Amino acid sequence: MGSIEIQSSQPEVVTVDVLAAKSLIQTTHVYLDVRTVEEFQKGHVDSEKIINIAYMFNTPEGRVKNPDFLKEVLSLCKKEDHLIVGCQSGVRSVYATVDLLAEGFKDVSNMGGGYLDWIKKEFPIKIHVTK
Repeated sequence: MGSIEIQSSQPEVVTVDVLAAKSLIQTTHVYLDVRTVEEFQKGHVDSEKIINIAYMFNTPEGRVKNPDFLKEVLSLCKKEDHLIVGCQSGVRSVYATVDLLAEGFKDVSNMGGGYLDWIKKEFPIKIHVTK
């Protein structure tokens, strides 16, 4: 009996640690924060090139995927752009990265550990103060 090899149709996600992500977003990459607007405003990675597009929304029924996520990213980024995708802990960003790669984005990496690891390393953050 032979074995059957099953090929995954999903693109492979490249995950970089926060140190590598920090270096990349200080040079060539855009940081795509896929947390909710509320999470983003409470504090986010300090970067000149940062975009916040929620991958999921909080609803009374729980979290639901943003149906316009890809459309919103495509309105601000080209498929050739270099992106680092991050969230709170590194879970949502994996799903977002898979979707972006499947959509044809060429250079997308997930930031492992997310914003929580960024804070643990005491890297620079920005907090939006509401008046």
